[in-house]
Amino acid sequence: MVQTLLSARDILDQLVGFPTVSRDSNLALIDWVEGYLASHGIRSARQWAPDRTKAGLFAHVGPDVAGGVILSGHSDVVPVDGQDWATDPWSVVERDGRLYGRGTCDMKGFVALSVWALVDGARRGIARPLQLALSYDEEVGCTGAPPLIDAMAALPKASVVIVGEPSRMQVVTAHKGGAGVQVHVRGHEVHSSLLPQGVSAVMEAARLIMWANDQNAVIQARTPTALAALFDPPFTTLHTGMISGGTAHNITAGDCRFSFECRVVADESYHDVLSQFRAECDRVAAGMQKVAAQTGIDIEVYFTLNGLAPEQDGAAEALARRLTGDNGVHVVSYGTEAGHFQAAGYSTVVCGPGDIAQAHQVDEYLEVTEFVAGQRFMERLLDELA
Repeated sequence: MVQTLLSARDILDQLVGFPTVSRDSNLALIDWVEGYLASHGIRSARQWAPDRTKAGLFAHVGPDVAGGVILSGHSDVVPVDGQDWATDPWSVVERDGRLYGRGTCDMKGFVALSVWALVDGARRGIARPLQLALSYDEEVGCTGAPPLIDAMAALPKASVVIVGEPSRMQVVTAHKGGAGVQVHVRGHEVHSSLLPQGVSAVMEAARLIMWANDQNAVIQARTPTALAALFDPPFTTLHTGMISGGTAHNITAGDCRFSFECRVVADESYHDVLSQFRAECDRVAAGMQKVAAQTGIDIEVYFTLNGLAPEQDGAAEALARRLTGDNGVHVVSYGTEAGHFQAAGYSTVVCGPGDIAQAHQVDEYLEVTEFVAGQRFMERLLDELA
């Protein structure tokens, strides 16, 4: 039996009710979306995470031909731990023109609109395809998008991707890329009174962190390129946000671990930054091993993110501007899955309801006017595909 057609708001209520924090499974949400689409005759497929505790989902409506549009969103949200919410974060509460709830803005509002659009597109009988790409683990480094994109090769290839991160329905044509690294410095412990005979992992880690500081100073002294100048800040940044190590104040540290990340403007490459960082690690490690051969530096890249670059005569930009009427120039310094889609050969933009300032916040909300604007966007998109 075909299920009753739900409004986009009904779908949002359902999606927010699933606490899909990145550290936990998203399968209950995937089950629901898959079942709802199936109840309207829409087939979907899962792309399983390696441990099968999570899955991405993709679907296709319309004719089995190339040239369609992908609506891309992520299912995971950030935690609410330690946040003092005025309402239940796992239930949509409408108050004063706002829809409160974890993920309403980032980005279950857009996902709800996308699911609604697929069902309405199937009901209408559109002439060009509409596809859904629903990922996992976006919030921990966009790691779920690449395997989902690979799996979607089973579908007729779309010509346009719209990634619905909150942009106030403005057409975003570029964002920064980046990479994150976990660094383990292995030192040699001696009593600190015998310092030259030991290797302090903490002090050697400090050399690498100061290298990052020095690189920031060099980068910021340059005149930014025309594209870089559009970003805030208008340059690539290197950053360490966490560090731990050592066992006592009077022992040279045997271990130190810290994080290192870079956020690069769209006309630069995180590969270059990582290459330079690895070379500096090799230089520092060589000095350590002159004192104690068993010392060293291990690095593990835990995420990489392609930047999104403006496209010359891009099909995605042209479509999004027709649907929104937005003719401004917009770039963002945060990363999205759009860079992965563009790197896979899709024309891609970011355009979605809500304000990124509300993402990850206590009492996260999506303005009703933004949700309505997103609904109009989907209706115009379906008109175009018809």
